[in-house]
Amino acid sequence: MIKRTHNCGELRQKNINNNVSLCGWIAKRRDLGGLIFIDLRDRYGKTQVVFNEDTHPDIFKTAKKLGLEDVIGITGLVNARPKEAVNPKMLTGEVDISVTELVVFNESDTPPFDIGNRNSAMEEHRLTYRYLELRTDELQRNMILRHKAGQATREFLNKQDFIEIETPILMKSTPEGARDFLVPSRIHKGRFYALPQSPQTYKQLLMVAGFDKYFQIVKCFRDEDFRADRQPEFTQIDIEMSFIEQNDIIKIGTGLTRYVFESVLDVKLPETFPSFTYQEAMEKYGSDKPDTRFGMELHEFAQYVEQSDFNAFKSVLEIGGRVKAVVCPNADHFSRKVIDELTVWIKTYHGAKGLAWMKSVNGSLDGGISKFFPDEVKSQIINDLDVSENDIIFIIGDTQKVVLNSLGALRLELANLENLIDTNAWAPLWVVDFPLVEWNDDKNRWDAMHHPFTSPHLEDIKLMETDPANVRSLGYDVVVNGYELGGGSIRIHSKDLQKKAFDLLGVSESEAQEKFGFLMDAFKYGAPPHGGMAFGFDRLVMLLAGSSQIRDVIAFPKTTSAMSLMDNSPSFVDDQQLYELGLEIKKIDKS
Repeated sequence: MIKRTHNCGELRQKNINNNVSLCGWIAKRRDLGGLIFIDLRDRYGKTQVVFNEDTHPDIFKTAKKLGLEDVIGITGLVNARPKEAVNPKMLTGEVDISVTELVVFNESDTPPFDIGNRNSAMEEHRLTYRYLELRTDELQRNMILRHKAGQATREFLNKQDFIEIETPILMKSTPEGARDFLVPSRIHKGRFYALPQSPQTYKQLLMVAGFDKYFQIVKCFRDEDFRADRQPEFTQIDIEMSFIEQNDIIKIGTGLTRYVFESVLDVKLPETFPSFTYQEAMEKYGSDKPDTRFGMELHEFAQYVEQSDFNAFKSVLEIGGRVKAVVCPNADHFSRKVIDELTVWIKTYHGAKGLAWMKSVNGSLDGGISKFFPDEVKSQIINDLDVSENDIIFIIGDTQKVVLNSLGALRLELANLENLIDTNAWAPLWVVDFPLVEWNDDKNRWDAMHHPFTSPHLEDIKLMETDPANVRSLGYDVVVNGYELGGGSIRIHSKDLQKKAFDLLGVSESEAQEKFGFLMDAFKYGAPPHGGMAFGFDRLVMLLAGSSQIRDVIAFPKTTSAMSLMDNSPSFVDDQQLYELGLEIKKIDKS
């Protein structure tokens, strides 16, 4: 056994003439006849080691048989590389090691993909061999970065007098907005635990218990449809505080975000982040998580439609719809073919019925629906919307929801197509005053936009019975570069106000007692004013890593269909296990 004296990223000129021992994996191998050069890798870096047939023929003979990803230990003398052989791309590139002792710990089969080039295989193939993909430079960096972000989180919150408390993983199923993962009880047949979508009720109970500043970095589980930045199991930085107001949570959330960015990336974010109300964010950017690294704000267009002969949009306005527009540069990049493709995309994925347009050419508007607008109205549009030569205006008319969502998505798509986003910039902001409830057409009822314990603005309580759509919540999100990084709310701590909220959501007294009785009972014994938030830790690390999907920053992620290709889960279980749980599977094709 060779025990390492140094790691593979440590040796420098100061170590020349030292006798050292390294252990690691063979990342690269070059056989030059009487000399074999190997790059030995561990998580700290790489070091070049040299086997010389003249000085150590027996060791050289063994080295001839070594292959990529074999695990070895070596002892040898640190030498200065010749000037022409210095590798400036390696931290250890000024030295190499003349090997005097070699132990082969383990030989490797031929790897199923090139570990030196992560993109040498499709993602599904790499996920099948995730333990090998984790050896790649990129994922090694990501895991180290994730560790640093976790450490920074704990350091910051500890300095703010928070205490870390674990909450149960097996809990009661409660409505949280997504489907629960259920765990059948063997002892209590026919009953189920749920895996927590968040520790929401527990952290509120901790406030009742007097732990006024709580946090944990916690696993959460949601059985929902997945995207690149979602997983069935994910990690939250969970925070709750007592005797506070919304601005106190925003101050803590801002401080934590700044501390993590500075600790991990040495990036100094502004001391205060810009703040938008939900209404402002939707009207300006068509999104409640706006990316403000570029302009292209949405413009009201109804006043110009009213002066036009474009009856399709006039009809939209007559039935209470909206017409809005976005102005994009480089109109000459948008051929009829490109515009048609954008139209199909916006119809298919965002529900708009069409996409109208006009181009700025020679000081006027031309093409698309421009013929329906008088010249003086075109001039007014150019002036009011600050339209430049060779800009293109895209317009959508529909219901408010469709118009805002469609134009918000189009704004981002255009910015990406035209490379308008400064990828080196960081644009953090807060969105506040979310609606308390949103209407569910399918179930013909009001649903909580956040959760049933979110407090309304106190001045809006009077609207809960007469105008629920305009009740603002004390809910807030922190957004960075168009990603919702975290969100939370001030909670309801009054039993009378909680009853009003349940009544609005159609939750009967018996249903509330069945689902939340333990929390309601706790509130009878002195619940302090409290609130909190949760950061998506995986998404935070994804942003820090410069990645576009959270699978890149989770050690063992699932696919977008919630499968683990490495261990083939979820998998079927045998009949004996089902019998012990009192379960029976019906009509399942196991082929």
